[in-house]
Amino acid sequence: MNAAAQAGAGARDGLSAWIAPARTALVIIDMQVDFAAPDGQIGQWGVDLSAVPPALEKAQALAAAARKAGTPVVFVALVTRKETDSVAWRERMRRRGGDAESDSGLCRAGTRGADFYGPQPLPGEPVVEKARYSGFHQADLDRVLKGLKVDTLVVAGLTTECCVDCTVRDAFHLDYHVFVARDACAAYEPDVHEAALKSLELNCAILVDTDQVVAAWEEAA
Repeated sequence: MNAAAQAGAGARDGLSAWIAPARTALVIIDMQVDFAAPDGQIGQWGVDLSAVPPALEKAQALAAAARKAGTPVVFVALVTRKETDSVAWRERMRRRGGDAESDSGLCRAGTRGADFYGPQPLPGEPVVEKARYSGFHQADLDRVLKGLKVDTLVVAGLTTECCVDCTVRDAFHLDYHVFVARDACAAYEPDVHEAALKSLELNCAILVDTDQVVAAWEEAA
């Protein structure tokens, strides 16, 4: 067996222990109307959303398996307000020739655009609001995870190269073991999705498929 095959076998053999429910949380990032629904803001801009529904379906399967196994499910949501809009974001958009006012209005607090789309939190499941890309930046995600006494994350969400990427990197910097469910994440361009996954795999995460995670949690259940 060559080195790559040995590594793959080791990963399969170890996954159930590595993501055991007692130590793991499923983190679902930014699966919200403005990012995922045809009538959300991104959809209204004419962006191709065809990669999103399969990721939503896989994330829903992960959530169902996690709940059955007793793995905590944590939802992370972008919620923006004019008073907390990023100065750097607005200026970057202006310098790129964009409309900083409309582009800053994604997932505005109190609007349908900020609602979850696809997987929905159940009563009692933590919901962490953020105002930047990372779920850890000036948000309660680390405190929530520490309260759950987990050291391992399985991550799903939108978009792979942006909020998923930033959250995963920060999680790694905070010493969490991170697994990214590659088929439960999506970007609006396939090559961007694949490039983001490759970068995360090289530097700070282990890539898994939803079926692998579900099988591991079913075994635990």
